[in-house]
Amino acid sequence: MAEPELRTSPLHAEHERLGARFAPFGGWSMPLEYAGAGVLAEHTAVRTQVGVFDVSHLGKVRVRGSGAVALLDRCLTNDLGRIGAGQAQYTLLCTEDGGVVDDLIVYRHGDDDLLLVPNAANSAAVVQVLRGVAGGAVEVVDQHTDLAVLAVQGTRSDEVLGTAGLPVGHDYMSFVTAELDGVGLTVCRTGYTGERGYELVVPAGAAVAVWQRLREAGEPYGLQPAGLAARDTLRTEMGYPLHGHELGPDITPVQAGLGWAVGWAKPEFLGHRALREEKERGPARRLRGLLARGRGIPRPGMRVLASGRDVGEVTSGTFSPTLKTGIALALLEPAVTPDTEVEVQVRRRSEPFVVVKPPFVRPSTREH
Repeated sequence: MAEPELRTSPLHAEHERLGARFAPFGGWSMPLEYAGAGVLAEHTAVRTQVGVFDVSHLGKVRVRGSGAVALLDRCLTNDLGRIGAGQAQYTLLCTEDGGVVDDLIVYRHGDDDLLLVPNAANSAAVVQVLRGVAGGAVEVVDQHTDLAVLAVQGTRSDEVLGTAGLPVGHDYMSFVTAELDGVGLTVCRTGYTGERGYELVVPAGAAVAVWQRLREAGEPYGLQPAGLAARDTLRTEMGYPLHGHELGPDITPVQAGLGWAVGWAKPEFLGHRALREEKERGPARRLRGLLARGRGIPRPGMRVLASGRDVGEVTSGTFSPTLKTGIALALLEPAVTPDTEVEVQVRRRSEPFVVVKPPFVRPSTREH
């Protein structure tokens, strides 16, 4: 059977002109890194100056109509009552047994109008679940290819957006609507890098014009286009989960240390019984960080040993460009707590690591 054709971003031609190397991700062909830069340079630009990412592969799901907030609050783990119009929230959609369909950001435009941004590969599953529980008054609209998302991340992100004529300075996890050359868009104070930054939700047809405006505005500030490889090293340094690695049908929010994104006081949400029971008895494994003591670079699937005994596996691992050493996220037995010395089976060698509590690098997302 032939593989399904990969979707491409509305900015695909722009990436080609920049010499991007592409890779399949969640059913999309997306830039992995750019010619003349590469992962290390792109990562460092975001940590020290500013980078711009095309993350249009992310899902976009509109939920609107009378009772939209109530519907989502019965489905998603987090408590939507904690936020109001113009605010965003990290949350999860779970199965009845507590596994994770996806983690996502919900943008509350109003009581009857919300935008969900799930991961690319899981967007259709999120739509399917919500349509299955939505009543006639609530509409679940898949806008996956109607909208593009551009992320401007880094210490100079305010300067770039301000120069481009866009609003800046609003609170972390909030958003405002704006207009750029007659095009309506949303400027969200969110991101996946741990740095101060913004994500712009724009109509797909305007993506090229907005991208070019951002690149022009960012030139004095060293704006660097960055691909998914740098996005992954940045999020791993922060300990941010990635579905399929730290979350999945067999990895619950309790195991992943995401209990803060669960509205435990709510009467119900999908999977609430299973998650309450797991929280009460304690999970069989917990997500931890691993910091290399030597030169080993961990990768997903590698086994972790403590005192010669297998205690878990690496879910994400990389070389940290900021710390100049190997780091990993790993699901480990609960008894393996921070400061424990462990070994990771890197190829045929046992490499020393110490268990730590992420993040590995201090986040700057909330800085004013």
